[in-house]
Amino acid sequence: MRAYFFLLLTPFLAACPPPSNQPIITPTSLKIMSIQTAEFEASKEISFRATVSVFQDLGYNIQSADLATGFISARSPIRGGFVLFVGQVQRFTAATAFVEVLGASRSKIRLNFVSEMKSSSGYGMAGGESKPVEDPETYQKAFDAIRKAIFVRKNAFLVPDKLS
Repeated sequence: MRAYFFLLLTPFLAACPPPSNQPIITPTSLKIMSIQTAEFEASKEISFRATVSVFQDLGYNIQSADLATGFISARSPIRGGFVLFVGQVQRFTAATAFVEVLGASRSKIRLNFVSEMKSSSGYGMAGGESKPVEDPETYQKAFDAIRKAIFVRKNAFLVPDKLS
């Protein structure tokens, strides 16, 4: 009886990959936080408005924005299609920002981007996957755009009115 059980179990054991001796390297939460956070020489209100406008400039649809809490949520347009053996698939990026006060004219912004994939197939089955975006360049580009938007907002009132 044991021999039959072993023979039945052998194909399943052969299908398992051998254990890897290499450790899985994942960034620490402190490293991720440093990539996702930047400080600015601007009030919370200016930073908040600049962040909303940058999300819109990048093509995101603002889902919610509340100056009192400093929280912004946005989502990129949905890209979708049919994938064989999976069904209908929708891909988009969800983005959030938290803007907080550091002083009278200083603020800190933390961004978070998450790649989302949602699938649905026959018989009401649904699946999906969320993967945090950990690429530093993605965050740096967004912060560079926010920095420019803050500069424009801070200096917009210093330009003389040439129309009068």
